[in-house]
Amino acid sequence: MSDTTATLRVPASAAEVWAVLAEFGEIARWAPNVDHSCLLSTQREGVGAVRRIQSGRRTLVEEVVEWVDGERLGYVVEGLPPPVRSLRNTWQIDDGDGVTQVTLTSSVDVGQRPPLKLAAKVLTRQLSKVSHQMLRGLDDHLRRAAR
Repeated sequence: MSDTTATLRVPASAAEVWAVLAEFGEIARWAPNVDHSCLLSTQREGVGAVRRIQSGRRTLVEEVVEWVDGERLGYVVEGLPPPVRSLRNTWQIDDGDGVTQVTLTSSVDVGQRPPLKLAAKVLTRQLSKVSHQMLRGLDDHLRRAAR
């Protein structure tokens, strides 16, 4: 398992950040790398909620596996090509007097064989770029909403 973590401090309360993340099916409203999103489950929030996202030509399905109101959202991502066995994204929100630290950790598993470990390093670098894009998109969305 390889991890990458990206963090950004946003000028919004933890409640404001959580309100955006908790609208699980609406990620396309603020993530610049998501062209379309929709819920696949009747469940709109909490563990078990499932969404479909379209990013370019790739379609992914994401299912919530961790939900701590106002603090943490974790979901597994399906639909990635081999050699990816699993990918999990976890959002962590830490409040700090009107400025909230938002951390996105991506954990990818490609297996243990040496060539796959190299693939994991390359994929982790790509995931880091995507994570930073998503954090910037979240920040931009929150700043627009505050106007």
